[in-house]
Amino acid sequence: MSALDDPKPALDALAAARPARIHLVGVAGTGMGSFAGMLKAAGYEVTGSDQNVYPPMSDMLKAWGIETMTPYAAQNVERARPTAVVIGNVIRRENPEATAVREQNIPALSFPAALGALFLKPRHSIVIAGTHGKTTTSALMGHVLVSAGKDPSFLVGGVTLNYAGNYRYGQGPHFVVEGDEYDTAYFDKGPKFLHYQPRTAILTSVEFDHADIYRDMAHYTQSFERFVALIPPDGNLVACASYPNVKQLAKACRGKVTTYSAQQGVEADLRPANVRFASEGARFTVMENAQSLGELLLPMGGAHNVENALGVFAAGRAVGLSFEALRQGFASFKGVKRRQEVRGAPRGILVIDDFAHHPTAVKETLAAVKGRYAGRRLWAIFEPRSNTSRRNIHQAEYAKSFTGADLASIKVPDPHDKIPFGEGLDVPLLAKVLTAQGIAATAAPSVDALLDEVAGGAQPGDVLLVMSNGSFGGFIDKLLARLG
Repeated sequence: MSALDDPKPALDALAAARPARIHLVGVAGTGMGSFAGMLKAAGYEVTGSDQNVYPPMSDMLKAWGIETMTPYAAQNVERARPTAVVIGNVIRRENPEATAVREQNIPALSFPAALGALFLKPRHSIVIAGTHGKTTTSALMGHVLVSAGKDPSFLVGGVTLNYAGNYRYGQGPHFVVEGDEYDTAYFDKGPKFLHYQPRTAILTSVEFDHADIYRDMAHYTQSFERFVALIPPDGNLVACASYPNVKQLAKACRGKVTTYSAQQGVEADLRPANVRFASEGARFTVMENAQSLGELLLPMGGAHNVENALGVFAAGRAVGLSFEALRQGFASFKGVKRRQEVRGAPRGILVIDDFAHHPTAVKETLAAVKGRYAGRRLWAIFEPRSNTSRRNIHQAEYAKSFTGADLASIKVPDPHDKIPFGEGLDVPLLAKVLTAQGIAATAAPSVDALLDEVAGGAQPGDVLLVMSNGSFGGFIDKLLARLG
């Protein structure tokens, strides 16, 4: 860790100042913007800056009373007169505000370090980590605590539909946070979740991701090893036994380990039985070894969401929630935006938005939607946008990920300076392989071409599953307008 990321000078300055002023550089990102709102709710004076600020984050910052300056400029720091500065993950060393902070020796720290020191340290931190399912699992964990009257705080990576936001500042002892393994800041290349001081943790999965910062699977797994080692002897690790890497990592935990799995043939402490999927979601019985604990309703589809829910069930029991409290929390959960979110049904054509981008997430999401809307033609529309999905490192895995789709339309990624020549995902080849499997697949050169193809070919009764971890060039809004 760099000396710049030592939180002590910034924390000392914040403790001494009345009122304390915090300036966030890179405030328009989902995590940073929500953190700004949380700081404001906690009583700090907050300002922020970004290169561009667009809705919905611009509207949210305005509603919270947070002044936002654009574009980046050294003068923004002078105008903010901060006691301390929080530097976002997207900020590079040469950023004019980052430069001004260093030159003026203003106390600064990263977003994860600030979150850990200001909010997590004095609370029972419940961290949800893993390659897949972090956002939905974190949102469900936060919601069951709210439903149980525990008044928790939480910060997750998506907009929770129960609360119309992705953070909550409560007065209770628990803080639920999505534990990201991506790097922290330009001056701290370690993973964010190492700052989150877990007392209880859910580890949902470990599969190779973030090829832009991790060399290989061994390098990737090392981050999770360090994370698991942070759990204290009186803490809890809830580990998904469906992933061999997770089972191996759990052996290093100093606290209590509880395992869970929804996969057949996998030994685990908690398993689902009598799983049924319908339009209302999933109903299943929770089995602890051979004992039935009772039935739950989760208003979501997919075996992977049943598995994530088992992790929340185990973590909820570890922090003292009763079965009845968990049952009520599960049943009232509305989900997260962009996780199997129905965006509209013009002319009887159902349009669903999902964040899936890793091959496993694509496969599981397709299976969940296929199960929930059985008998309808399913059209998978996918944008490989992340630095990993754009690469050919998962070329073979993507060829196995579209099972269940009747049609597949995949956008050819735009050139990207982080993808070395010859290492890009070959979308035309992928489409050819999928077509040979009986899935009518195409490679679209642009969003406009994709829009023409889908809008022109969609029929009443179709389910259009749109998967991207970005804005997809406004594809869904344009598609709904065309279909309507």
